Amino acid sequence: MSILVVENVNHTFGGRVIFEDVSFRLNKGEHVALVGANGEGKSTFMNILTSKLIPDEGKIQWSSKVKVGYLDQHTVLEKGMTIRQVLQNAFDDLFTYEAEINDMYMKMCDASEDEMNAMLEEIGELQSLLDTHDFYNLDIKIEEVARALGVMDYGLDRTVDELSGGQRTKILLCKLLLEKPDILLLDEPTNYLDKEHIDWLTRYLQEYENAFILISHDVPFLNDVVNVVYHVENSSINRYAGNYDEFVRVYEIKKNQLEAAYERQQQEIAKLEDFVARNKARVATRGMAASRQKKLDKMEKIELMAEKPHPEFNFRYGKTPSKVIFETHDLVIGYDTPLSKPLNLTMEKGQKIALVGANGLGKSTLLKSLLGINSPISGDVFRGENQQVEYFEQEAKRSDKTCIEEIWDTFPKFTQYEVRSALAKCGLTTEQLESKMFVLSGGEQAKVRLCKHINNDSNILVFDEPTNHLDVEAKEELKRALKAYPGSILLVCHEPEFYEDWVTEIWDARNWSLRA
Repeated sequence: MSILVVENVNHTFGGRVIFEDVSFRLNKGEHVALVGANGEGKSTFMNILTSKLIPDEGKIQWSSKVKVGYLDQHTVLEKGMTIRQVLQNAFDDLFTYEAEINDMYMKMCDASEDEMNAMLEEIGELQSLLDTHDFYNLDIKIEEVARALGVMDYGLDRTVDELSGGQRTKILLCKLLLEKPDILLLDEPTNYLDKEHIDWLTRYLQEYENAFILISHDVPFLNDVVNVVYHVENSSINRYAGNYDEFVRVYEIKKNQLEAAYERQQQEIAKLEDFVARNKARVATRGMAASRQKKLDKMEKIELMAEKPHPEFNFRYGKTPSKVIFETHDLVIGYDTPLSKPLNLTMEKGQKIALVGANGLGKSTLLKSLLGINSPISGDVFRGENQQVEYFEQEAKRSDKTCIEEIWDTFPKFTQYEVRSALAKCGLTTEQLESKMFVLSGGEQAKVRLCKHINNDSNILVFDEPTNHLDVEAKEELKRALKAYPGSILLVCHEPEFYEDWVTEIWDARNWSLRA
């Protein structure tokens, strides 16, 4: 049974063809991964499915009475609301029923007997809906899911204004799961989640009875939760049965088969063209040459897909720093209130350290305090000499500039050729690097930001969640580059498989955070 039918969808954006004649069916019980390189249109496809974007052509048809829930990382939370209020919004329809019941009870004072009987019947139906959905135990439900995803650690009565991007994503995911829609659409749900909460989400999705579509570049997560892969590439979407590893296996076989068929056809074309060229002028063989030419003209040519640019992240090592990178003395980090116990930490030249732990424990705050961006509550930080620090922030600021302008502003002495070459080395196409930053996908924006860091001399890299949004290929290249980097690295990351085999030390924020 098809829950969703997509037929002959065509969509362009800024003169670029995103989808061409795409058809897609979502069947009951399918757990679908939507995969593809950064910028291929995965989030755009989600926006088309949820009617946030209207395709140029084609049909999107959901089954009747299907409730769709969408985790959109760009959703803005209303200022002044508490986390509890945001989560309670998952049950807006139930609170509406309760308000209607109370309103009818108020009206009964002035109602006739017939009106009262009609209202009592309606109240009974609404009350039955409230009881079915366990309305009077909502707080218990909210706290159960909030605890499972680590949201309880923030305090449910805390306002959303002061939350980080990762914390907001967790709250949106928590709200969505409380809504229990018939279909889940999840755009990079594991971004900002630590391992414990990814494990919980994995179990939840494995047991999820309904269908879902998710975008993710987290390969172990995909292998655990999906049974169908739709691959977005070159304006088309192709279906593969099985998990992500099975998709890669079958995709490689098909790719190799296509390349072999292409080579065979090119050899045949060369032979036919050679025969025609040698024989078309001779009377005795002119007929055979014409026959070969006709065969050439009718031949359906095999086309190979254009080779995508592969990212290269080679960080430039600068001058040698002093032995001590930084040393803290009873450092207490925070804003209005302390986030940590007094910290006495030391990082030395050549160390590569992963800073791990759940969101909200103060990892980003610690980085900013070590760099002197934030003032500590108390204590101090000693920084060594000759430091050339490159700091990759967790959240990018919105920019209305093109990629070229963004890099040119950072490197004004670069020629246009050097700017374009630098961006191309990071895996961006000509079309992408001429686009404005805000229209790019999260992964493409991350590549532009990385372009700045690899073209500056550095001896210390301080990277806060650099893998978020990056596609599998870019993530693997970044891992290779960080392993090869001769300088010091302090990295915040929630993906153990990304850092475990090359960092020299792991710092767990739970050991010192006051929120752990």
